[in-house]
Amino acid sequence: MKRGLCTVAAGILAGGQVAAHPHVFVDTGLQVIFDDAGQASAVRVVWVYDELYSMFVLDDLGLDQEFTGMLTDEERAKLTGFDMNWIEGYDGDVYALAGEVPVGLSAPSDWTAELREGRIITTHLRSLDAPVAPQDGAPLIFQVYDPSYYTAYHIALDPVLEGRSDCEARIFEPDRTAASEILESALAELLATAEQYPEDEFPAVGAAFAEEVRLTCPPAS
Repeated sequence: MKRGLCTVAAGILAGGQVAAHPHVFVDTGLQVIFDDAGQASAVRVVWVYDELYSMFVLDDLGLDQEFTGMLTDEERAKLTGFDMNWIEGYDGDVYALAGEVPVGLSAPSDWTAELREGRIITTHLRSLDAPVAPQDGAPLIFQVYDPSYYTAYHIALDPVLEGRSDCEARIFEPDRTAASEILESALAELLATAEQYPEDEFPAVGAAFAEEVRLTCPPAS
């Protein structure tokens, strides 16, 4: 993980020699925000952490010690932003493209956090470097993946569009068989030269497992 997340949780999950990835599972949602000109200008990202990782984070931060499944206002304030301390070079595991052209995204802002049914849910807002008018043949694409494949993202929530109702947002999943073959090949090549390897040498195969939302709109009137 590259967000400055809780070190105790990460250490427990890594557990010495790396046997397999991923270690953390996150259900994801994307809310695309349009400006007054009908162009996509920002995206709000939702992360719903798996129950095991949520438990480690809560324990690391000393929250919900009575296991009520609820947070006080003070505890919620302590939890908010725990995953927003991004280290230099971390791209937030969300990548935008206008057609085939990469679109930069801002650092996160306006973040929130809550606990629901044993799972931590956080949100944050990222602005596009330049507004995009998604069109047929040149859709606005949001890819969701961790290059290191430490975290597995699944777009489990339907995309939400704010500011326009005439656009179509479709979710595309990767060829998981092909992605697994890429992973196995990369691991075999790595292990051919070492019996074990440190976490930071795990092959950067996350893009092969990327899920994405493709957004198209008619011309804005």
